[in-house]
Amino acid sequence: MEETYLLNVEGVKKKILHGGQGQLPKLQDGSKFTFHFQTLKDDFERTVIDDSREAGMPMEIIVGKMFKLEIWETLLSSMRIGEVAEFWCDAIHTGMYALVSRGMRRIAEGRDPLEGQKHRCGMGNMFDYHSTGYEDLDELQRTPQPLIFIMELFRVEDPSAYKRDTWAMSKEEKLAAVPVLHSEGNRLVLRREFAQAAAKYQEAVICLRNLQAKVSSTSTPIPAWVTPHSLVVLSCRTPTEGSSLLADNAKAYFKRAKAHAAVWNEREAREDFQRVAHLDPSMAAAVKKELKQLGERMRKKHGLHFTPLNSQISPV
Repeated sequence: MEETYLLNVEGVKKKILHGGQGQLPKLQDGSKFTFHFQTLKDDFERTVIDDSREAGMPMEIIVGKMFKLEIWETLLSSMRIGEVAEFWCDAIHTGMYALVSRGMRRIAEGRDPLEGQKHRCGMGNMFDYHSTGYEDLDELQRTPQPLIFIMELFRVEDPSAYKRDTWAMSKEEKLAAVPVLHSEGNRLVLRREFAQAAAKYQEAVICLRNLQAKVSSTSTPIPAWVTPHSLVVLSCRTPTEGSSLLADNAKAYFKRAKAHAAVWNEREAREDFQRVAHLDPSMAAAVKKELKQLGERMRKKHGLHFTPLNSQISPV
């Protein structure tokens, strides 16, 4: 089944590849779309840019949460459950795709999607950083162009029907979630489930970063404990009983080192990075890269131009 028609939006065309079931879902703020997508260039080869199936996870969008690529909410709102549709979108709608894709790729790689961003809008970050870290996305950033999105809608859930991820929470909900995530992380450390504990701490850190980013735009005061130092406290410190359990866990130290680096704790960051290289020689290359970036950031911060001491990885 292929039916092509124009949506009531300038610069958008839709082709239904497989019909869906029932009526169009009734949406409200907080409704969640779950879907797979494929992004292609509008060229002769229809070059694939991203494919959520290859990434191994479906995409989710919360209605009313100001997703950077606003047109996606419009596209999904035109679909029925089970429908597969192809959308052609003019460049007026795709200018932010490079930043959106960068974040999604980082998540799929197990990295913090906010890493390296300043507390600014997405467009501000685009101008601050000349590279997304991905060559194909840099091209889209330099030259916005029409894109094709192929989407398959799995389900639409009301706000009360699912547990919301922290990124979809309100400021007040994030504030309440941070100590809970911290406690859950501590409990997992005591059970020696380090990877799961690190994920909980990282989620708490992301909550705090989002809260800090909203400080200048909110009328409700943010508690004093939401400070850069909180990032280290929550992502690094565990109960005394659990401290010894981290001794043989290089990944936990690596995450702690990055947290220290993020809040300018140079000495602590370098010590943890050195410990990582000692515990796990296979991570030496990653540590060397982080140390180099740390040195560059510290020089910029202090306006200095010299090679910092202890910038090399000690022999293991």
